[in-house]
Amino acid sequence: MRHFGHISPSVRQDLFHQEPAEFTAASPARMLAAALGATLYSPATRPALASDIRKQARRGVVSMVLCLEDSISDGDVAGAEENLVRQFAELDADAAQGAGAGEELPLLFVRVRTPEQIPDLVRRLGSSVRRLAGFVLPKFTENRGAGFLDALAETEERGGLPRLYAMPVLETPDLLYLETRAASLAGIARTVDRHRERVLALRLGVTDFCSVYGLRRTPDMTAYDIQIVAGVIADVVNVLSRADGTGFTVTGPVWEYFRHQQRLFKPQLRRSPFLQEGVEELRTALIEHDLDGLLREIELDRANGLLGKTCIHPSHTTPVHALSVVSHEEFSDAQDILRPERGGGGVMRSAYTNKMNEVKPHRAWAERTMLRAEVFGVAKEEVGFVDLLTAGLQV
Repeated sequence: MRHFGHISPSVRQDLFHQEPAEFTAASPARMLAAALGATLYSPATRPALASDIRKQARRGVVSMVLCLEDSISDGDVAGAEENLVRQFAELDADAAQGAGAGEELPLLFVRVRTPEQIPDLVRRLGSSVRRLAGFVLPKFTENRGAGFLDALAETEERGGLPRLYAMPVLETPDLLYLETRAASLAGIARTVDRHRERVLALRLGVTDFCSVYGLRRTPDMTAYDIQIVAGVIADVVNVLSRADGTGFTVTGPVWEYFRHQQRLFKPQLRRSPFLQEGVEELRTALIEHDLDGLLREIELDRANGLLGKTCIHPSHTTPVHALSVVSHEEFSDAQDILRPERGGGGVMRSAYTNKMNEVKPHRAWAERTMLRAEVFGVAKEEVGFVDLLTAGLQV
């Protein structure tokens, strides 16, 4: 699979200076973590789940979470598990029979409730477990998380299975409370470090954070406007996403709006990028569907060290991916900083002559940018976000 693989090769050639690379579930974990992009959540109770997965793949989704936890009621868990097993069997049978030839399934993860569900589901999935990339582990703490990760490791080892990845969700009150945050983060760091080879990314449960104080952000606000949440995000990145080789990919929080709500504030989406002929309507549509707030939050995610995003509606995936593409200017700067002859450090004017590139301080940024360039591609010099978004939405 590849990002923007759902658009035609000729359109990709027009958009990209460097096209997104192909990857599979067997690709290196570092690449997969960067490539998750907009991870679309779906309740495991959906009766046409297999069909939904294939449809979303055709729309450019490359990672999905099939949820057995908060998105379904307690009484629906058993039925959801049975449905999940049936739907995986259908996906596996279709692939074996050549149905949908040439189509790649997204990376599929199951969000479980308890560690005991992991070996039970793997057993019930049988041979179709090969369509599973791993599990999402909710309400992750040092002790609770160890139980999940140990269960995953033991299940994989007993079954002789290929690597099953874990994506812990950080969302418990002890991370929010000032008096317990440091100890909680240190404990989580110890736990995930022991299982580093299987922890693909860490996810943030911002909705749960807000619930502790009875808060909910409006469509006009981002997670970073809620100061108590912004503080937690900053501390999670501080402890768990360092660029010194000890860090993990941390993904952005969910954007929970997808329909027009009454506005209190002016739209946040500037008019100037949409002044090209025929795209003012796109700006209007984004505003009407409350996606201008999403676009601002995606930009703030990346500025604060997060990559990828939890999504609960298909309309959110294309904006996430379009804003994840590396601009030609970013790519040029990163290349300059990483040139072998720059190994000794120094400062130079950027090729765009609009900034200073300082080799040693900017090196970690450049390395992360080149990884993002590999999985999301590099836009041509004259191509902007609106072009990428328009191409993705027109498929």
